Amino acid sequence: MALPEILVLTTYPPRECGIATYTHDLIEAIQSKYISNFTIQICALENSQDAYKYPNKPTFRLITDQKKSYQNLTEEIARRPEIKLVLIEHEFGLFEAEKEAFDTFVRSINQAIIIAFHTVLPRPNPELQARVISFAQHAAALIVMTQTSSQMLQDDYNIDADKIHVIPHGTHLIAHTNKTQLKAHYELQDRIILSTFGFIGSNKSIETSLYALPEIIKHYPNVLFLIIGKTHPNTLAQDGEKYRDFLSQIIEEKGLQNHTKWINSFLPTTALLDYLSLTDVYLFTSNDPNQAV
Repeated sequence: MALPEILVLTTYPPRECGIATYTHDLIEAIQSKYISNFTIQICALENSQDAYKYPNKPTFRLITDQKKSYQNLTEEIARRPEIKLVLIEHEFGLFEAEKEAFDTFVRSINQAIIIAFHTVLPRPNPELQARVISFAQHAAALIVMTQTSSQMLQDDYNIDADKIHVIPHGTHLIAHTNKTQLKAHYELQDRIILSTFGFIGSNKSIETSLYALPEIIKHYPNVLFLIIGKTHPNTLAQDGEKYRDFLSQIIEEKGLQNHTKWINSFLPTTALLDYLSLTDVYLFTSNDPNQAV
């Protein structure tokens, strides 16, 4: 007898996106434990201009900026009685282009729905509050990653605590590594490593660290700041490398060339874990107070 299916709506590798990486890791972890209980199908979220070649072809694709694509997906799910659960990895920006079509999609699905909120916005305006309340009414459960986000859903959106489940983000378990050897491997030996990673954009406020570096260097002349990550695709499309150029100008003006290093790529997980393992101090300087995780 065929196993029941869980359909996961998410960005997915090779799309370079934090949620894509997160969901890929999540699905691998679930399948390693529960593969005999159900099967997991993917609905890859794309934009009209995307043309990804997936290692394993997803069951469905949702073109998030096309209203008709939401209607088609609703009909396709209705024709698949083996789908018992729809899990939506939710970030508001993913569905912003056709948010009304997405809202209709959520209301139209007959199967149980779980929505995992990667962002919960405080102090919502009436429109946003009504949307999230509607999601909660049509979902079997909501998942958030922090107690703060759970409390926010209760206080700012009047959602019953029984419907909210806190599942921390989690991270990879890695074997203990010799930091000195790892630094030598990446030719960073004898340096005190500061780092930050993720898509580059003005909300990262990386200049905060650059402005502080000259004073730090006075006390620790062997410090090196690694700026890991490529410019966010949306930022690149809208503003090009304006923000990166701004940071480069600060580096030049303050003479920080020997104390900063760009790693301008979306690193594979193994390489990223190496860089985090050799880091002495990790810097998170986002100017977005809603970055709960």
